[in-house]
Amino acid sequence: MAAYLQWRRFVFFDRETVKEPPGPDGAGGKPFALPPGIAVCDSGRGSLVFGDGGRRGRPGARRGRVSPLTVCLNRALHMEGQIWFLPRSLQLSSFQAYKLRVTHLYQLKQHSILVSVGEDEEGINPLVKVWNLEKRDGGNPLCTRIFPAIPGNKPTVVSCLTVHENLNFMAIGFADGSVVLTKGDITRDRHSKTQILHEGSYPVTGLAFRQSGKTTHLFVVTTENIQSYMLSVKDYPHLELDTHGCGLRCSSLSDPSQDLQFIVAGNECVYLYQPDERGPCFAFEGQKLIVHWYRGYLIIVSKDQKTSPKSEFAGNEAQNSDRQVLNIYDLCNKFIAYSSIFDDIVDVLAEWGSLYVLTRDGKIHVLQEKDTQTKLEACQSMLFRKNLFEMAINLAKSHHLDSDGLSEIFRQYGDHLYNKGNHDGAIQQYIRTIGKLEPSYVIRKFLDAQRIHNLTAYLQTLHLQSLANADHTTLLLNCYTKLKDSSKLEEFIKTSESEVHFDVETAIKVLRQAGYYSHAVYLAEKHAHHEWYLKIQLEDIKNYQEALRYIGKLPFDQAESNMKRYGKILMHHVPNETTELLKILCTDYRPSGDNEGPGMLEGKKANSEEFIPVFANNSRELKAFLEHMTEVQADSPQGVYDTLLELRLQNWAHEQDEQVKEKLHNEALTLLKSGRFKTVFDKALVLCQMHNFKDGVLYLYEQGKLFQQIMHYHMQNEQYKKVIEVCELYGDQEACLWEQALGYFARKEEDCKEYIAAVLKHIENKNLMPPLLVVQTLAHNSTATLSVIKDYLVNKLQKQSRQIEQDEQRIQKYREETTRIRREIEELKASPKIFQKTKCSICTSALELPSVHFLCGHSFHQHCFESYSESDSECPTCMPENRKVMDMIRAQEQKRDLHDQFQHQLKCSNDGFSVVADYFGRGVFNKLTLITDLPSGKAAATIEAGLQRELLIHTKRST
Repeated sequence: MAAYLQWRRFVFFDRETVKEPPGPDGAGGKPFALPPGIAVCDSGRGSLVFGDGGRRGRPGARRGRVSPLTVCLNRALHMEGQIWFLPRSLQLSSFQAYKLRVTHLYQLKQHSILVSVGEDEEGINPLVKVWNLEKRDGGNPLCTRIFPAIPGNKPTVVSCLTVHENLNFMAIGFADGSVVLTKGDITRDRHSKTQILHEGSYPVTGLAFRQSGKTTHLFVVTTENIQSYMLSVKDYPHLELDTHGCGLRCSSLSDPSQDLQFIVAGNECVYLYQPDERGPCFAFEGQKLIVHWYRGYLIIVSKDQKTSPKSEFAGNEAQNSDRQVLNIYDLCNKFIAYSSIFDDIVDVLAEWGSLYVLTRDGKIHVLQEKDTQTKLEACQSMLFRKNLFEMAINLAKSHHLDSDGLSEIFRQYGDHLYNKGNHDGAIQQYIRTIGKLEPSYVIRKFLDAQRIHNLTAYLQTLHLQSLANADHTTLLLNCYTKLKDSSKLEEFIKTSESEVHFDVETAIKVLRQAGYYSHAVYLAEKHAHHEWYLKIQLEDIKNYQEALRYIGKLPFDQAESNMKRYGKILMHHVPNETTELLKILCTDYRPSGDNEGPGMLEGKKANSEEFIPVFANNSRELKAFLEHMTEVQADSPQGVYDTLLELRLQNWAHEQDEQVKEKLHNEALTLLKSGRFKTVFDKALVLCQMHNFKDGVLYLYEQGKLFQQIMHYHMQNEQYKKVIEVCELYGDQEACLWEQALGYFARKEEDCKEYIAAVLKHIENKNLMPPLLVVQTLAHNSTATLSVIKDYLVNKLQKQSRQIEQDEQRIQKYREETTRIRREIEELKASPKIFQKTKCSICTSALELPSVHFLCGHSFHQHCFESYSESDSECPTCMPENRKVMDMIRAQEQKRDLHDQFQHQLKCSNDGFSVVADYFGRGVFNKLTLITDLPSGKAAATIEAGLQRELLIHTKRST
């Protein structure tokens, strides 16, 4: 129970009197006056609704006897039984609802339906009318239903009325304690059913429907008790909630902010009820006259304690001169939002976002709630001065202040507690500012070692809200380590992956630096920070076996990169295991933790050449690795074979045991003959030369067709027979070998006649050297006598003599042929040519005119000539041969020009060799025949050209 006298008072509402709208002349400003006789009212759907209470509702109706003349005047000036509508424009309208008076009104908030209770005749004959305000009947709202409000057969006065917003329930309370429930469509007679729900001995003073989901309850309050009926269940079970009640208009239903509780205001306390139990109560003393609920506020109109109350059966209606207090309570935050005194309040209505207070003198007072910012500024300044931060926070929350505003209140509250030395309370308030207040503002306040617990709590929350950065994580972990709080540290780092609220890498660094290696390793393994895991295992813990096992579980790409990075360290400490893992990694790698069955996941393999540097200073393991790779992977990278060759040659060169050395020799030679060194011939040759591996050098010379190097190798070792063998084997491929062999033996001072004779015999057979050059070469050898080359020179001179005779005979033949051709040319020039051909040279048919004859002796039918000839001036039969001859002449002319140009460039150039190389590159000295088409004009220009062509033809035939 809370005493309202201890509650803070604020002025959250502005009070004004409603003024009349300005007229056409601009006049206005007078207080708006309601029609006299207003007895009941309600609001909704954009209007204030009033009901005329007839003679009993007008001023003076209860002040004694009234003369008949006064009654007649009142009736003439005021129509009784009217329902009035006041929209926001203050244009009052009305219609005649009853003949005598209106006693109750209920305006639905979600429908344009108005339910009224009134009287059309004297006596106790209340009628219920349901009005559809959207439909019209003769200019008035359409009355859709009329029925008498009588519980059973005994007439009684209606005390209260309520309607469910779904239009399926309507409850009417009576002064005799009865409650009539109408179920069904309340706007129609045929679709609804009316029954007596409640009977009692005490007047019903309040009714209210409560809808929660699909459950509907009806609260019934009398002057002596409170009951709850469940209407969504058959037979309507009910429960008595309390044994005391309230007066008329002293009950109401709250909104969802107070969980739709039923509010009952007694003279001593205000009680709140759930359908099944009583809730909290508030000690608001004073005689309650009116109770309403508005936007989270409880509105109570009570009797001013300075005056004495006068009432009917509940003592709730005061005389016109009574002064009444209107209080607006905020039950959540426990303060009074507004309080004011009015004269004789008729009712308090809520519409258009404001409260309207109707007084008996016909005036309307509007209470306009201030905007949230204004309210907060007004109250917070006072609350902050009095250090009432909790109330300020609750007030801000209830008015839905944004998070920035709330954060500022929390900050000020935290500062206040911090200054008082309440660090635990301060940190709790600072925690509530996370997300709005810069964390450094709080952290600086708690860096003292004595406040490390508070700082830890703040940083923990900062991480839980995923708002921490790397520095915050570092600071929190340092706090844990300073406190030596291993349990908190483990709890922090061992959260599930979906709840990680910190930078994992930063945490690993801090833990490693603080010496918490096991925690750092756990964190690195859990969050797949493989590099950190391996770094800690290898550099700090020195657990090489575990590091190698961990790498074997990684996916291929990560296992490959980490073996490249840490392979040397692992090879130094666990060489055998590391070698085995590298073999797997470079052949058919599958992570050791992979649950896939065999064949389900295709293995990957790394480039074995890239791991050769890992085996530095581990030649035994390197050899085993390379030999394994060449056995299981014939297509291993070239670097693998190169390294293996070098390794075998080194072992061979340094081995002292002859048997082992022979074995290593065979292994190295076998590797060379595997055919894997064709693309790196030079590299393999250098390796063999470096290690003086003679068999390998000779093999590579042979494979590279380096026959001169083979011969020079034997020459250096003075292996004469080997020199002759090399010339015999490869002399056909490289003829200069014999010349070099002759020069080699010629320089020897030893008796090499046998070898010189063999060389000269081959040179003679192949005609490899001029005799003079042979003589000059052998002149340097003092042991070589003339008898050595006698046979060679005799044979050579005989061959040359025979060649001279053949050349002379050919020259004589060419001279005779030339004389004959010249004679034929002269005959063609001086004497006529007789064409005696009788057949066409193409179709071999007898010649007929017209025909075509050529000096060469061929004749053609004209049509045959035109069909087969490519040129009108050339014989189709001789044309192919003529073209060949002309091409030869043109080629000779071009070569002659080219020769002159070549000679000129050679003489003028400083570097003659480059000129010769350039012409060689262009193929000038190749034996090519250039064939091009002969220009037609040049062939047929003169008869001289034709005669020259004939001469060339004859020359060609003779040769």
